[in-house]
Amino acid sequence: MVKNITIFTTNTCGYCQMVKTYLKAKGMGYDEVNLDENPTRRAEAQLLSGATTVPVTIVTKTDDSQEVIVGYNLARLVPAVAVN
Repeated sequence: MVKNITIFTTNTCGYCQMVKTYLKAKGMGYDEVNLDENPTRRAEAQLLSGATTVPVTIVTKTDDSQEVIVGYNLARLVPAVAVN
């Protein structure tokens, strides 16, 4: 089960909007960290993902394991947020 979803975004990222739209359509809540508004958290996103791009979606499960999804990658996002 999903405990928490966090998305690292920027103001101009179209793929970020697509991830948010997908999650909203599925009725899933998420926390958004906008890196344009919170530039000090950019290093956190890079450390978690190994990437310098957004979106970075962190899906935390109830057992506190995390899945990190870079970009708009439905092949990884859909099973990560699936209700078991």
